[in-house]
Amino acid sequence: MPASPPTIAATLIVRNEARCIVRCLESVRPWVDYMVVLDTGSTDDTMSLALQCGAQVHHLDWPDDFSAARNHVLALSNADWNLVIDADEWIASGGEALRAWCAGPARLGALCIHSSFDMADTATAPSTLPATRSWIARLLPRGVRYEGRIHEQPVSPLPVERTDLHLDHDGYRDAQAEAKRDRNRPMLLADLSDDPENPYILYQLGKEAEARKAYAEASRYYGQAFPRTTDDAAWRHSLLIRHLHCLGQSGGVEEAIDIAQEQLDTWQDSPDFFFVLGNLLMDRAMTDPTHALDEWLPLAETAWERCLTIGERPDLEGSVEGRGSYLAQHNLDVMRQQLALLDA
Repeated sequence: MPASPPTIAATLIVRNEARCIVRCLESVRPWVDYMVVLDTGSTDDTMSLALQCGAQVHHLDWPDDFSAARNHVLALSNADWNLVIDADEWIASGGEALRAWCAGPARLGALCIHSSFDMADTATAPSTLPATRSWIARLLPRGVRYEGRIHEQPVSPLPVERTDLHLDHDGYRDAQAEAKRDRNRPMLLADLSDDPENPYILYQLGKEAEARKAYAEASRYYGQAFPRTTDDAAWRHSLLIRHLHCLGQSGGVEEAIDIAQEQLDTWQDSPDFFFVLGNLLMDRAMTDPTHALDEWLPLAETAWERCLTIGERPDLEGSVEGRGSYLAQHNLDVMRQQLALLDA
């Protein structure tokens, strides 16, 4: 007799997600056998909405530990494969390939998560909302569990393989992120206390500070993390780009340019690297107007033109949509318009 096809469950931990739970579950339902929702203390309609969508709903008092909650809902699932998804995410594409992928050998499936964010300067920003792209292992065979209080990671000797599944995520938009900021920092600091040399925890603390626009604090964490991060760490690209950006935002433009020069050969094919470098060079032009026209602005133009030559690189961890296309072109257009006004 032929083997039975593998079963697939979507597993979620939620709290007060009435805003988005239906969107998430409706995007998932066509591609999985069942959905398991673990509520950790909702006071809105999250649980009733999840039940209406056909999900199994369970309750757990919030353990102040994301891995504990993830592992609890995974234990409630009896599927061969578990798709780990958050309520503020939804399947954008690739769901139709999910079952065929799960018919293959045991391994961890990495999904591409597109996290949209608000632009700092909406007056001059392009109308298209940019998003970072992160490849995260979220499709797990039975028995795999997590560790880490926050920004938890699956623990398994199995290889990680990228899938065709893409999720959209709006939890980093300002309106949604504000409510989570006070929650995340204490857990990250507790993890750091347990493992003070861990570069991934330092990286996540940097991201948390950056989300609060505490750029000097973020750059300190990133600066501690970078020399401790191995070249094969997938998030090293994101770490460097964020470090350069936060240095630039906190008065460290010259230091950031020096670091970029040291890393130039390594990131020749990263539009994100050259996009941020162009921004730094533009900032340098503002602080050194004597050399702006003959040095800093031409270098910024060259950096943004390099972005367009490379094009989009969605395979790079932490890459931002548009830095290899319309965002770089926007910066070039704005700079050239300003130079044309000076010449007029």
